[in-house]
Amino acid sequence: MMARGCNVVYVVELAIGLVILPSISFTQYLDNPRFKEPIRNITTAVGREAILECLVEDLGGYKVAWLRVDTQTILTIHSHVITKNHRIGITHSEHRTWYLHIREVRETDRGWYMCQINTDPMKSQVGFLEVVVPPDILDHSTSSDVIVREGASISLRCAARGSPEPTITWKRENNENIYLPNGQQVASFSGPVLNITQVSRRQMGHYLCIASNGVPPSVSKRITVIVNFPPMIWIQNQLIGAHEGQMVTLECHSEAYPKSINYWTKDSGDIIAQSAKYEPTIIESSYKVQMKLAIKSLSHGDYGSYKCVAKNSLGDTDGTIRLVQIARPTAIHQTTGDPDGGGECHNFFDKTCMIR
Repeated sequence: MMARGCNVVYVVELAIGLVILPSISFTQYLDNPRFKEPIRNITTAVGREAILECLVEDLGGYKVAWLRVDTQTILTIHSHVITKNHRIGITHSEHRTWYLHIREVRETDRGWYMCQINTDPMKSQVGFLEVVVPPDILDHSTSSDVIVREGASISLRCAARGSPEPTITWKRENNENIYLPNGQQVASFSGPVLNITQVSRRQMGHYLCIASNGVPPSVSKRITVIVNFPPMIWIQNQLIGAHEGQMVTLECHSEAYPKSINYWTKDSGDIIAQSAKYEPTIIESSYKVQMKLAIKSLSHGDYGSYKCVAKNSLGDTDGTIRLVQIARPTAIHQTTGDPDGGGECHNFFDKTCMIR
C-alpha cells in the first residue's frame, strides 16, 4: 500500500492468498462529490465504542478515506481497514454515510479525525473525538485512617484522576456536620484537603472523600478519624436517699477512647459483680458509656459510698455516689408523677419522689 500523506491519489495493493491484485489508481471522475454536512464532534467514555460519521453526496467512482490527523495515519480507504489497529472498523450506508468505528476507546484515541475524498483537489473535513474518563481515587496520594490525640490538628487529603479533572467533596457519614477551622459547621466541604484543627471527640467518625467529574460513576473513599482521650465521668445525682426494703438504681456516665473498662465498687474497694443483690448494667454508644447499678431490697449494710470507675490506656477516673438511709414512710402521699403510690426512689432531693 502507498499513500502520499494527505494527497489526492491513493494507491492500494490488496493481497489475497499468494495473488497480488494490480495497483489501482483513483483519479478524477465526471461526478462532483461533496460533503453533505460537517462531521459532528463526539464525546465517548473510555471503554465504549465511538462512531464518527461522514456524509457524502454524489460520490460516484471516488473513494472515501479516514485518517488520524495528529499522526497522519491512514485508518481506512473505502471499505477496507488499512491500519493494524484491531479496534478500528469501517461501515457505510449506501456509500453516502461513512462510519468510522473505534471500539474499546482509550484516552490515546482523543483527537482530530479526517474524512477525505480523493478528488483533485482533495476534499476533506475533520471531527474531534473527546474521550472522557470516570474518576478514580489515587490511594497512594489519599489519606488512610487516622488516629490522633484530642486537641491535635490533622489534614485529610484526597486525590483523584479522570477527564475532565474530578472535583473533591468531603462529607461525614450519618449526615453529621464537618467542623471547619473557623468554627463554622457545614454539611459538606469542597477541596482536596480537609483541615481539622484542635480535633475533639465530636469530630471522631467516618469521613467520605467523593470524586466526581460528570462522568458516572462517582467514586468515594471512607477515611476513619479516631480521637483518643482519657476517661471522664459525670454524675447527675451524687446523693440518693432510700429506705430499707426499697430497690434503688445508681447511674453515672463516662466518655473515653480507646473504650474504657467500667465497673462499680463500694467502700471496701471491691468490684461489685452481678448477684441476687446487685445488677450492674453497661450501655455503650460509640465513645460514651452509661453505667447503672441496681441494688435490690436495701438493708442496713447497703448504705454508704459507691464509685463508678472508668479506665483505659490513657488514664482512669471515678465518681462517687452516696446512698443515705431515710425513714420508712408511715403514710402514702401520691404525686402526679407516681399515680399508683409505688415504684422506686432514685433521687432523695427530687420533688417528684415523695417519702412514703
